[in-house]
Amino acid sequence: MARTGILGYGGGPSVIPLFQHEAVTRYKWISDEEFGEILAFANALPGPIATKMAAQLGYRQKGTIGACIAVIAHIFPTTVGIVALLGILYTLKESPIISGMIAAVRPVIAVLLGMMAYEFCAKTWKGLGKVIGLISGLVAFLLLGIIHIHPAITIALFLAYGTVHFKFSSWAKRKTGQDREGSL
Repeated sequence: MARTGILGYGGGPSVIPLFQHEAVTRYKWISDEEFGEILAFANALPGPIATKMAAQLGYRQKGTIGACIAVIAHIFPTTVGIVALLGILYTLKESPIISGMIAAVRPVIAVLLGMMAYEFCAKTWKGLGKVIGLISGLVAFLLLGIIHIHPAITIALFLAYGTVHFKFSSWAKRKTGQDREGSL
């Protein structure tokens, strides 16, 4: 698992062949069919696929302890690398070259955040409508920016609203469909 954490570059899906080589070919822990099942299982769950595959492979070998060790072995090299790079970046933050790099990245981050916000708004307007979308945005701004409610609480409130909205709209569609069937 440490090898997949060190050599895996490009995100979770790019590490899958390396996992397959290590688990099926090199160590012969599992068959190709079992690997396919693990891959399907990992794809079905939310979160990073590489970490889920490491956990499942570790669990198959040594149970819960194996899963914990496999996940730690997989994420530890990346964690050390990030901490080391941030340490170097923090040490060199006064360097004009590093300052220029950071200054060049900030507008890109702002544009990416703006694009993400636009896409969220477009999806909200398409799914809920403009009125509810605008009201939701204003409520979020009020809760986060003016009242200063913790973001986790705000997210939980919106999730609760979404659940109620979804249940109500499903009920209304069923009821409307039943009323139409009854009148025919």
